[in-house]
Amino acid sequence: MLWLLLNLQFLFPQNTLFPSEYSSEPGSVVTWLTEQDHDFGEIRRGKPTTFVFKFKNVSTDTIVLQTVRTTCGCTAARYTEEPIAPDAGGEVAVEYDAYQGGAFSKKIKVFFDKQKKAEILWIRGEVN
Repeated sequence: MLWLLLNLQFLFPQNTLFPSEYSSEPGSVVTWLTEQDHDFGEIRRGKPTTFVFKFKNVSTDTIVLQTVRTTCGCTAARYTEEPIAPDAGGEVAVEYDAYQGGAFSKKIKVFFDKQKKAEILWIRGEVN
């Protein structure tokens, strides 16, 4: 299977089988200044941990981060609520509560007012 994926990537280099870090979808109004897939590594059970994703407005208009949706109650997000001028930055702080043991992978959807598709962020790690 890996052989097939590597050959497809070679034949179709524009393909996103292995997307590069910090890139956004075409038509995106932001570029990410931090990774979009953060691995906490090993974290201690019952000790919440946070990562701050940072972005920059690359559009020519002021944008508003409308909402951030997490996939479960174990993940909470705080984000820049004021309008973001062109070339200005903002943040999405994501906290994982770490109450359940084992490996985790959580998807976070970030919605901007001037963009049709959500930006996708990931956090992952292992709770011991």
